[in-house]
Amino acid sequence: MSAIIASNNYGKSRVRILKVKRNNPVHEIVEMNVAIQLEGDFETVHTKGDNSKVLPTDTMKNTVYALAKDHDVNSIEEFAIHLAKYLKENNKQVTAVRVEIEEKLWNRIMVKDKNGMMPHDHSFISGGDEKRTCRIILKENDLTVHSGLIDLLVLKTTNSGFENYIKDKYTTLKETGDRVFSTSIKAVWKYANQEVSYVKAFPQIRQIILETFAAHHSLSVQQTLYETGKNVIEKINDVNEISLSMPNKHYLLFNLGQFGMENNNEIFIPTDEPFGLIEAVIKRD
Repeated sequence: MSAIIASNNYGKSRVRILKVKRNNPVHEIVEMNVAIQLEGDFETVHTKGDNSKVLPTDTMKNTVYALAKDHDVNSIEEFAIHLAKYLKENNKQVTAVRVEIEEKLWNRIMVKDKNGMMPHDHSFISGGDEKRTCRIILKENDLTVHSGLIDLLVLKTTNSGFENYIKDKYTTLKETGDRVFSTSIKAVWKYANQEVSYVKAFPQIRQIILETFAAHHSLSVQQTLYETGKNVIEKINDVNEISLSMPNKHYLLFNLGQFGMENNNEIFIPTDEPFGLIEAVIKRD
């Protein structure tokens, strides 16, 4: 009996970069966190310590910075595709490249001038914890593009309830037809083709997610999750599949009765854990 390499990959993670576009007086910035993984003919480096086919991960890091210098980086998807193609074309031993990017969002600071409140040319404020994401997988002539977002924190104060669920001897949760509903949305969608405009598609999909959460009368997190995915599929022809994760950010009604006071859905205790986690994949039929 002998041991063999069943599969392998290697690469560089958490390559952080800020690109400043100084093409005109109005500057633009893109801050990215890049991860690269290569697959290919790397058996001998494992079995014989032969490094002759190994591209150093430090070189991968340097490649990110060098390619970002000459690339517009209009979208993280376009840059990830460019990076993946470069690594594959220049390393014949590589059979597959995976590039994942998280983009930290920045917004222009609004300042007052003679025309009123205007976005400043070169000063920015953080967009919070939310990040835009993409995952590119390049194999031979096959390119798969996933886009998404993480940590999109939302909250609504009404139009949400949870009733008529299973109750057994361990159930203590009380039914409610009106509750605070908060979640930190993670969404990943797969494009049907590569002809899509990533710059236009992302804000459209994000807006659909936000509008659905705001307007939908939620009978459960599951129902809201499905409605969100359905709306994206129905309104964006370029998306065939979307994966959604909605952890329940609980806000528990505080017992004011112990002080002889009434709590009319006004005073809550925010809690981090434990939390419910609801996930599903919605596809075009």
